[in-house]
Amino acid sequence: MKEVKIFMTHRERVLAALNHREPDRVPIDFGAMRSTGIHACTYVEVKKYLGMKHGIVKVYDIMQMLAEPEREVIEYFKADIVQLHRLRPVFGIPIDRWKEGVLPNGEKCLYPKEFNYVKNKKGDKELIVNGRVVARMPKNGHWFDFASFPLADAESEKDIDAHKFDKFDEQELSFIKNQAEKLKKDYPDYAVLGEFGGTIFEEGLFTFGLEKYLTLLIRKPKLIQYFNEKLVEVHLENLKNYLAAVGDYIDIIRMGDDLGTQNGPYISPKHYRKYIKPYQKAIYDEVHRINPRGQSLPPFMWEYTPLHT
Repeated sequence: MKEVKIFMTHRERVLAALNHREPDRVPIDFGAMRSTGIHACTYVEVKKYLGMKHGIVKVYDIMQMLAEPEREVIEYFKADIVQLHRLRPVFGIPIDRWKEGVLPNGEKCLYPKEFNYVKNKKGDKELIVNGRVVARMPKNGHWFDFASFPLADAESEKDIDAHKFDKFDEQELSFIKNQAEKLKKDYPDYAVLGEFGGTIFEEGLFTFGLEKYLTLLIRKPKLIQYFNEKLVEVHLENLKNYLAAVGDYIDIIRMGDDLGTQNGPYISPKHYRKYIKPYQKAIYDEVHRINPRGQSLPPFMWEYTPLHT
């Protein structure tokens, strides 16, 4: 039996667990990725309960209204991971500049400077980007839902060719590099999770809309495959640039995919195997080519698990 190190740094603890070695304790994540984040209103209440009166909450994910955990909170919960953000986590809104705002519960906060909304006649908050309502928060709601989709009317490859995919630009690469350097300086003993993205199925849902995407998957599967091929090309180019910029700073690269609901998967294992998995595999294989020692955990749905073995 291998001897367990009596005390590990945060980073050592996380890497031990990821490499299937026993850590000194179970690693803890407190809001270090967008899938495990904490709503800003809840975050404020947690701080009040704990008697933490310093600082003001930053809302970095406008869609989910997620809070950026502060050091005081991270240390209180003995968390082990910090997040390296994308410049534009959602809706194309950059998070490099901030302005004062108010949360749905009336508490003060900081929003990204370019975050602006208008209220419609019903009292809903509508987020407008490039003159288009892209998201909506119902009156008395607590987060934004997508309100429109760029390829909602797509029926041909020409429509997909005209679509603007999310490519890393110099501004983004400079932002993530500077942020990565700052995280390593401020949290030298913590594991750094790089929020890359790289989704396939989820990108389809957010680009076509759920109903349209699933309909095309059955009615025009070759069109979805064409979209996925274009998407993988962009992801692989982004991945190369991303790792060149911050590969030496991160311990984990996060590539999620929204494959189902709490009740089960969106599509059958048969359709997943044919139309989604090959494109995910192309991206994960590239990560392993760059770092052969790295390990990956595929996006998890119980029904798909045998397909990853």
